[in-house]
Amino acid sequence: MLFSSLGPTRLYLTLIKALLAVVLLHCSSCSPSYSNFCVEGADEFVCDSYKIRGGKLAVLDMQGHCVGELPCDAMEEYTDFVYEDDILNIAIYHPTRKDLMESVKTINETIGFKVVDGMVNIPDLEPLKVAGLTLTEAGNYIQEKFREQIQDIEVFVTYKDRLSRRVELSGLVTTSTIPVDGKIRLFETLSKAHIAPNANLFMSYVLRDGCPLPIDLHQLIHKGDMCQNIVMRGGDKIFIANPQDARIMVMGEVFHPVPIDLPYGFMSLREALVSAGGIPYTGDRNHIQVIRGNLARPKIYVLSWEHIVHLPNESLLLMPGDTIYISEKPITSWNRFISQILPSFTGFQTGYTLYKILD
Repeated sequence: MLFSSLGPTRLYLTLIKALLAVVLLHCSSCSPSYSNFCVEGADEFVCDSYKIRGGKLAVLDMQGHCVGELPCDAMEEYTDFVYEDDILNIAIYHPTRKDLMESVKTINETIGFKVVDGMVNIPDLEPLKVAGLTLTEAGNYIQEKFREQIQDIEVFVTYKDRLSRRVELSGLVTTSTIPVDGKIRLFETLSKAHIAPNANLFMSYVLRDGCPLPIDLHQLIHKGDMCQNIVMRGGDKIFIANPQDARIMVMGEVFHPVPIDLPYGFMSLREALVSAGGIPYTGDRNHIQVIRGNLARPKIYVLSWEHIVHLPNESLLLMPGDTIYISEKPITSWNRFISQILPSFTGFQTGYTLYKILD
């Protein structure tokens, strides 16, 4: 017999040596290997964190996207004209003609005054051609025609809706279209859209002619950066993102590995670790890794707990797509290996004892 010449003590020592050899081989194979990746330390992570503080455009530049520039006339108001299929809101005031005021008000509240063949039909007036006029010119023209019959009447014209000259909105908004008039700006458009309070403005965007504009809605709304407050044009599209559209992942030796939403497009590493429940005693606090970028060739930052404790939050920023991985301590690998092998070893020892009894 193979083990018949070995006593229980010598057999136990032999198995322990074999286990140690296997564990050492296991630990050496499990130690992090970065030979194929770009590995950086805390200094580079801090430098990149200050870039992230620059907002969405800085993050896109870090990710290798071509940001571009705003059109040269993006901030300039322009003269807008009444177009075919525009729906006008016409309000009139006269101290005695309550009947006319009510009839016009009823039309405004139901279908509005639609421009058909360049003209609008108004009670008590023949069809009037308003296409090609500004709103002010259209209002003065309609008022002039009314005053040929009724003195002291006042006319006010605004847009109720526009089929071609409007901004389309999608995502976390309650209003799908907003008409433009050559003066309405992005901030006012967003306020009229009734954006959901948990919307991720960092990941939201504005399209013009099918191309994204270099606009950071988070900077506009939450930071008051009026350099982002462009004048809206017909055909512009705005998408308001969900909170889940920007996430990071915390994995490894944490109490609660979990994906975390980034409502503002960034988060401090300290806050992310707190959201994951912290690092247990099994985690190696000297190997806190942040994995960023393409999975084929990621950029890996290796930090320690000392960096987390002593550096300010704005120096430890994460951006969408980052993965935080906490390595396990070497002793953790040993303990887990022993906990897995002990049942087998106990069964072997029981079998050996039974064999000796029956021998």
